Amino acid sequence: MAEKYSVPRGTFDILPADSYKWQYVKKVFSEVAAQFNFQEIVTPIFEQTDVFERSVGGSSDIVQKEMYRFQDKKGRNFALRPEGTAPVVRSFVENNLGMTGGNTKLFYLGPMFRYDRPQKGRYRQFYQYGIENIGSDNPFIDAEIIAFGYAFLSKLGLKNFELEINSIGCSNCSKDYNQALVEYFTPNLDKMCSDCNERINKNPKRLLDCKVPSCKEIAKDAPNMLEYLDEDCRTHFAQVQEYLNLMNIPFKVNPRIVRGLDYYNKTAFEFLDNNLGAQNALIGGGRYNGLVEQFGGKDTPGIGFAGGFERLLLSMETEGVSFGEEPKPNVFIVAIGEKAKQLTAKLLFDLRTNGIKAEYNPDKESLKAQMKAADKEKTRFTLILGEDEIAKNSIILKEMISGEQQEIPREKLVTFLQDKLR
Repeated sequence: MAEKYSVPRGTFDILPADSYKWQYVKKVFSEVAAQFNFQEIVTPIFEQTDVFERSVGGSSDIVQKEMYRFQDKKGRNFALRPEGTAPVVRSFVENNLGMTGGNTKLFYLGPMFRYDRPQKGRYRQFYQYGIENIGSDNPFIDAEIIAFGYAFLSKLGLKNFELEINSIGCSNCSKDYNQALVEYFTPNLDKMCSDCNERINKNPKRLLDCKVPSCKEIAKDAPNMLEYLDEDCRTHFAQVQEYLNLMNIPFKVNPRIVRGLDYYNKTAFEFLDNNLGAQNALIGGGRYNGLVEQFGGKDTPGIGFAGGFERLLLSMETEGVSFGEEPKPNVFIVAIGEKAKQLTAKLLFDLRTNGIKAEYNPDKESLKAQMKAADKEKTRFTLILGEDEIAKNSIILKEMISGEQQEIPREKLVTFLQDKLR
């Protein structure tokens, strides 16, 4: 007997019963992107390993534990992309996207890969949506990026989310803050996890992001980043808040937000769903001034965000939000007799090529079996074609919900249905 195979651990199949939900969310995201004047970019699902090691940071869990690495036949090192910003910035530099000046506004959709313990809303192959605005350090741009996230979640119909923002400063004000963190955490290291014992020397801010309960308890009284901001960062953060207030976007300041990747600076933010438990971030992002320079480009500021489809769908289902109409045919053709069957081939093609979703089951013979099939498809109309209708060059249209029937000339069928469906 042939061996049965299972989907790899931490991955899943998107089945037809759910795929329309994914299509709906992608459609809404693309619509909001167009409203905010962002254009799509598509990068490969694997890159040179250095793309992530240099940008994401050696202290991050992604680089240390989670990247899927491999060598090709020539011994070159590659990795499946664990996040979307680094590949977009690599492409921005390689393709001179900032050559014309101004801001480059990009969005992406696609799978990412991290070797992590699978849990609710977190997978080893997961799907992200994200945006990047490269070219300006203006706090208005920070607010605009955040406003995109707010508009997207709101357009989906979500209500039970909240926005938290912070400033994690720049390299200038981070020096004093990092030193303050080292002084605070060092006496407690023996009670903290092994990861935090490594992070304290590489990126002390990451200790604030640890999810281990004992580490979280110690971190809650750590020094506040906002008290260490220099004048420029303090002014920038105040202006971001001012713009958000002008847009009537509610938020709260959370000085514990640091984000998990080394390239972030200044503004950091998260949209959280309080219904989802520990893994409740729907969108996370921030500013990454200096990242373009790491990839060999000019010193160019940037900011963006990313979110996972899986958790977003979970949030929508929890709130009972609509995913739009479940896909189904507009019409189902019932053909009685051999001549009707032959005529159905052309009829189906004409309907489909004129924008009408049409279905027919050639394996069902009787009127009863075909009507049952039409009912199963949840179609709005059934077209019934038999010998009498062929002789009169007509077709019977039955509205499935009301049961009303009318006879229509076949040459007028397409325009009639187009009008009805419009």
